[in-house]
Amino acid sequence: MKIDFTGIDHVQLTIPAGMESSARKFYGGVLGLEEIEKPDSLKPNGGVWYRISGIELHLGVEEKSGKTKAHPAFVVSNLNSARVHLIQNGVEVKQEIEIPGRQRFSFYDPFGNRIELMHFE
Repeated sequence: MKIDFTGIDHVQLTIPAGMESSARKFYGGVLGLEEIEKPDSLKPNGGVWYRISGIELHLGVEEKSGKTKAHPAFVVSNLNSARVHLIQNGVEVKQEIEIPGRQRFSFYDPFGNRIELMHFE
C-alpha cells in the first residue's frame, strides 16, 4: 500500500507558555508574516498561527521535556487507508483535536519525530 502524499499543509514549531507577544514581535514584526486566526477548538492551547506563501506556520505552546509536538503536516488523499496501513505495520496513531474541515491524525517515527497526516473535507 502506498500513502498518496499531495502536499504540505503546515509546519509546527514550539514556544514557551506566555511568549505569544514575543513570537508576534519576531514572526509578525521582524519576519513580516501574516498572522491568521486559530480555530476556536485550539485557542485554549495558546500559540499563534501564520501564513507563509500558502503554507501555515503554527507556533504551539510547549515546555521542552521529552517528545515534542513540533511536526510537519502532510496532506494525503487516502487518509483512512493510510491510518489502517500504519496500524497494520505496528505504528501507534493518535487522533488529533478536531479542526473544522480537516480530518487528521498523528504518529511518531522510530526516532521520536512527530508526523501529522491530514485530509481536507
